Amino acid sequence: MSKKSFLSLFLVFALILSLGAVSTVSVQAAESESGYTIDPDKTEILVGAVRSQTGVFAMFDQTAFGPCYRMWVDKVNADGGIYVEEYGKKLPIKLIVYDDTSDMNQMTQLYQKLILEDHVDFLLPPVSTAFLSAAVPIASQYGYLMIGAEGGSDTLKESLAKYPGFFSVLNYSETQIPAIVDLLLEQGMESAYIIYIQDTHGIEYSTAAEPAFKEAGIEIKAMTSVPADIADMTPIVTDAMNSGADVLIMFAYPQINYPAISIAKTLGYNPKMIIMGPGGSFESAKAALGGDAGVEGIIFEGAWNTKSSPEAAQFAKDLAEFNKDDPNFGMDWWGHIVYYASLEVLQQAIEGAGTLDNSVLAEYIKNNHFNVSMGEIWFENQEIAHECFLGDLGQWQNGYPEVVDADEDRTADPIVPKPEWAAE
Repeated sequence: MSKKSFLSLFLVFALILSLGAVSTVSVQAAESESGYTIDPDKTEILVGAVRSQTGVFAMFDQTAFGPCYRMWVDKVNADGGIYVEEYGKKLPIKLIVYDDTSDMNQMTQLYQKLILEDHVDFLLPPVSTAFLSAAVPIASQYGYLMIGAEGGSDTLKESLAKYPGFFSVLNYSETQIPAIVDLLLEQGMESAYIIYIQDTHGIEYSTAAEPAFKEAGIEIKAMTSVPADIADMTPIVTDAMNSGADVLIMFAYPQINYPAISIAKTLGYNPKMIIMGPGGSFESAKAALGGDAGVEGIIFEGAWNTKSSPEAAQFAKDLAEFNKDDPNFGMDWWGHIVYYASLEVLQQAIEGAGTLDNSVLAEYIKNNHFNVSMGEIWFENQEIAHECFLGDLGQWQNGYPEVVDADEDRTADPIVPKPEWAAE
């Protein structure tokens, strides 16, 4: 080879190396500007959560989302982790969970700790609609996506346009109030007494119910609010009984709903229908209220069961098996399958997009369908499309959570009027 040819080849080779160096610098700069960088030494996916493990909301972590995220992490790690293309390997999950003691200020501070001190890759949501509403802006501020769990409301819906990395997964008043109205009309109910908790859930549901009931011609005998820490529900339950309403509706949490039912039994109060908010779908309601007979005929928000699909039946079996040694566990026939589906969506997004970049994953979730325990699901305006849900209303029938929506999701006809309370 002549000196001239060698020099030409050398110059070409140098130019290629130079262009490669420029390209690499440009990519690194873009990653740095977006706030996301690839750590060549990364060995695990760090997932953080702030959950109410003590205090008035502790039941939700014990029996609602808690069993789901714990099973998900265990199953993922048993399989070696989640494959992340940009790392060319599977990465196991390391989970950090802090207890906010059911205190909102503590919750917000601990999320900032997860972000600023622990530098987690992903955030799991807190307990309850109100806490989720407060956590979403924090996640967004630091560029994290957040997929909800226990929490769904019009208030959160308003956050969807403001926070493009937030996804709402639970069905709520937007679909459940119309479902309640349809069921009441179908069953010939003419009046209702409504009890609601003084928080985001109770205020929203009662506010949505008032015009919907009025338009349907269903009389609201009274609408009574209660604080989360009310000590004695006897006067309110007595007032409901004296109202003569066909239906008692409780847009409240277990610490209110369960005592109210116990008092109704003591008073011999048995309206034609009882509709219970959060906690009504929990198997643990049976332990609180006297077994299968103690909840017979009670209708609850949210619904799915093992008849809903083969995938739902398998999920119920797997979750029960995973939690068989947990004395606090009981199936949640509203949220469990939805909560777990949200984790499956996150995993499939990571595998599909090949990255841990929260902003890229948020766009991937918006633009793709996912095959999960609920079946095929997708998001419309950052909410799971309503047709993906397996039901809006359930009813305990012989200890089984039948779906009783007045539509194609129904797995059994509703039992109306509600049977008399069983003798204890």
